[in-house]
Amino acid sequence: MDTAIETPRSDKDILRRLAERKLVIADDPINEERRAAWRALDSGNNSRVMVLAEHGGIRDERKPCFPSVLDCTDEWARRVEADLRREILLFEELRDDHVIEPAMNVGSVVKTSNFGVEAVVHQGGDETHMGSRSWEPPIKDLDADLDKLSPRTFSVDRAATLAKQQRMENVFGGILPVRIRNRHYWTMGLTWQAIDLIGLESLMLSMYDNPDGLHSLMKFLRDDNLVFSRWLEEQELYSLNNENDYIGSGSMGYTADLPQDRPQSGTKICEQDLWVLLESQETVGVGPGQFEEFVFPYQLDIAEHFGKIYYGCCEPINTRWHILRKIPNLARVSVSPWADQNFMAEALGRDYVFSRKPNPALISTGKCDEDAIRADLRETLEAAQGNRLEIIMKDVHTLNNEPERLARWVQIAREEIDAIGQ
Repeated sequence: MDTAIETPRSDKDILRRLAERKLVIADDPINEERRAAWRALDSGNNSRVMVLAEHGGIRDERKPCFPSVLDCTDEWARRVEADLRREILLFEELRDDHVIEPAMNVGSVVKTSNFGVEAVVHQGGDETHMGSRSWEPPIKDLDADLDKLSPRTFSVDRAATLAKQQRMENVFGGILPVRIRNRHYWTMGLTWQAIDLIGLESLMLSMYDNPDGLHSLMKFLRDDNLVFSRWLEEQELYSLNNENDYIGSGSMGYTADLPQDRPQSGTKICEQDLWVLLESQETVGVGPGQFEEFVFPYQLDIAEHFGKIYYGCCEPINTRWHILRKIPNLARVSVSPWADQNFMAEALGRDYVFSRKPNPALISTGKCDEDAIRADLRETLEAAQGNRLEIIMKDVHTLNNEPERLARWVQIAREEIDAIGQ
């Protein structure tokens, strides 16, 4: 029985016209060049530097790639319309190396429980300005309270997923295919979950005061994440992330290495067919030895299950590179604003992608200093000459209500890349 919700005819016509525009864009040779360039970057045969700029976290009233007018009336249709218009604006105005694929994606309806406890969170700021965040961790004493934790439970609503897919197909049929493209988590780095449960101060002090208790917590989190991953695999809820999928801390998933070639493996997507992100921003204040003892072994256990690994986000990787280089299938490494670029360039060589994250303050302050932006880009380009390089402007939360700054940054980045001949 067809349980899909009907979309008003006028809204459907609007969405179909936008889908036709998206199809034209997806077939543009620019997109094909970008696909090829991303795959070449991943394989080590790249011919140019890749450039990305994120806009989703900007909290200004005026935002880049934000549709000012929506014509649909139905709430669901307006959300889909906004997504389509953003993709079009991304291609026409931002002009970075994002790729528009000729498909509409829907995600499975999956729910996960908490760990039997929940932190009380206090959030400052408002919808437009980020403020402080503090929380009351539910685990006050690792020895006394660890038993309060329970493994998470998971469920999937296949009927609701099918209804979502059918509604999309009823609107876009004959123009764009509708596919399930799931993204169930951002990171499996573990320390984010750990500090939610015990707090950052406790995480750091426990390395000295209660090492056994901290190891017990990290083992619990490792095991729970692997159980979740195996459940997703068994339930056939994993989908590939090897196209314009957001992988790692800002990159795109294009690769010829995934899915892996496994004779007679069937169509089920397995862990080894996927990218996974590992990071540990929360432990930036601890030494390499403590990281290696209390975090890395548990991340390594997770890494061994997946096909390709992207490591890092905001933490400076150079202080723990001698440890991280042991990760199998490590492919891309985040080089944050606080990393030693020269060290990382030499360490990564041609074996890994140098995933540079410039400081977002460069385009966020009251005055946009283009000379400073160019100097920052030149520093990266000179340090990473000969590397496989992608430059990703991310974690931008304000452009001082000048949304055109983001596209201008992309333009400046391309100019500097051309000037240095990369």
